[in-house]
Amino acid sequence: MTRHFIDLWQTPSSDLRSILDEAKQRKALRRLLPKGAVDADSALSGRSLAMIFEKNSTRTRLSFDMAMRQLGGGSIVLNAGDMQLGRGETVEDTARVVSRYVDAVMIRARRHADVEAFAAASAVPVINGLTDRSHPCQILADLQTLEEAGLTLKGARIAWVGDGNNVAASFIHAAPRFGYSLALGCPSGYGPDGQDVERARSEGGRIDLFNDPLTAVRGADVVVADTFVSMGDSDADRRLADLAAFRVTDDLMARAANGAYFLHCLPAHRGEEVDASVIDGPQSLVFDEAENRLHAQKAILIWCLEA
Repeated sequence: MTRHFIDLWQTPSSDLRSILDEAKQRKALRRLLPKGAVDADSALSGRSLAMIFEKNSTRTRLSFDMAMRQLGGGSIVLNAGDMQLGRGETVEDTARVVSRYVDAVMIRARRHADVEAFAAASAVPVINGLTDRSHPCQILADLQTLEEAGLTLKGARIAWVGDGNNVAASFIHAAPRFGYSLALGCPSGYGPDGQDVERARSEGGRIDLFNDPLTAVRGADVVVADTFVSMGDSDADRRLADLAAFRVTDDLMARAANGAYFLHCLPAHRGEEVDASVIDGPQSLVFDEAENRLHAQKAILIWCLEA
């Protein structure tokens, strides 16, 4: 069976644990190597990855490209607007063709349903690089970062503050897999998808929903934020006004547990969803988090290709 990586809730806990351990081990083995050097085992030598982008990208594009290089393989970048996909070819036909040329596909798409349709028609593994519904690769890098900082995920308390968006959804998906409890502080009308919450709860995950950021972060080991206006949002002024009270400030961080960490998947807008004193302060792990996208992507690729 082809191993796709679409959503964390679809992947067994043992496999996710193996991916995280692989990421940390490979990172440790590269400490003395230049960034362009190939890993000693060349685990994906001769393999190729197609990267399809419907949305702009910095970390996703760089991390997957460098992941393939460090693993001894190669990558091809395809912008959706330059493909027949952008001229009306069906998602399924594109998947059937692309998967004849490469060993795996990563897609950063607007619609989650398109990634699911692509995976259903593809003969090779498909990785969700971000959709409107979830961002699973990001969360594995986040959890790797927290473990490296010394946090034990099982029993930890993570607080999400702001819009209950695609990144929040993947934190929800991962909660029962890794055993942390998740508090989401979102204004009315910006809460997470109810189906995601109910699924996680049915799997034994503790998901608490609040409309008040102060209550959400109380006693949390980690506070997570994301931009208030994402790519494709056409109502920026309204969103900024509705979410303004959910900005992560020094006062808000003080309500969390002593020494709580701050995460943000980037890009960040200082003064909107987070104060500069927080994201640039000693509790912030955002640049370790960004670096770990590379190591997590390598482990995901190895898992998908069973290498």
